[in-house]
Amino acid sequence: MLAGWGAALLVYTLFRHKAPHAAALWGVAFFATFPVSAVLQVPYAEPLSLLLLAGALLLVVRRQYLWAVPVVVLLCLSRPVGVPFALMLGLVIVFRFLQRFPLSGGLRGAGSRVDAGEAHSIRDLISLAVLTAVAGVSALAWPAAAWAATGDFQAYTKTETAWRGHDLVPFKPWFDAGVDLFGPVLGLLAPFVFVALFGLMLFLPPVVRLGVELRLWCACYMGYLVAFLHPQTSTFRMLLPLFPLALGAVLLSRSRAYRGTVVTMFLLLQIVWIVWLWAWAQLPGGGDYPP
Repeated sequence: MLAGWGAALLVYTLFRHKAPHAAALWGVAFFATFPVSAVLQVPYAEPLSLLLLAGALLLVVRRQYLWAVPVVVLLCLSRPVGVPFALMLGLVIVFRFLQRFPLSGGLRGAGSRVDAGEAHSIRDLISLAVLTAVAGVSALAWPAAAWAATGDFQAYTKTETAWRGHDLVPFKPWFDAGVDLFGPVLGLLAPFVFVALFGLMLFLPPVVRLGVELRLWCACYMGYLVAFLHPQTSTFRMLLPLFPLALGAVLLSRSRAYRGTVVTMFLLLQIVWIVWLWAWAQLPGGGDYPP
């Protein structure tokens, strides 16, 4: 619970870099009342992971890359988010490098319109590269530990996928879930439609206001989920690291009626989620749906 409270505080601080006080506070309200946010009050990995993720993103947005190193190491140990975080940092490096050293006259002209305070110095780029390397290495910490302990190079992925009954095949579970839900034709199209809609959402004006780092994080994390996650009831909980989109949802409208309606809807859906997944109801084949 303390980690969840700390995460909310850091989320507010992060949002204040992108929006005024009122909007940032509403963003925290959206985050704290999100249907699965009740998990922040129980001893799951999410509270600590979100605390570290919010802190890491805050330091990245502030360009305090070297200060972010220990936070990112702990983040990668708390949950397997090192791969998307390292990918996000790598893309940020490319963006900031091209911003600093445009490849053509057109890009140079575009770069000249960017506020001089936004351009990264060489020192910033080096620090960002160090953080990216640390994130990439840290992402391999648990797989390396499992390999060292068992002697099996695939021990980590085998453990993570043991409950599935088959080996990890990237992207396939989403197509399987699509076929189960929508049939053999629409089901195969469903993942593509979902990815396209999510990609379009990242270019909506309220989401663009989140800035490069937060948008890239959301894109990389969702890409990671699509590549490796097996869609099931725990998927809702896995969406919490996309919390920057809460601010984008707030910025969609300044109407208090809209924002209040969203919070009310989220609170009602919290009840649904808790009753559905936190009350034991044995399935015909044994076990229960995981929250």
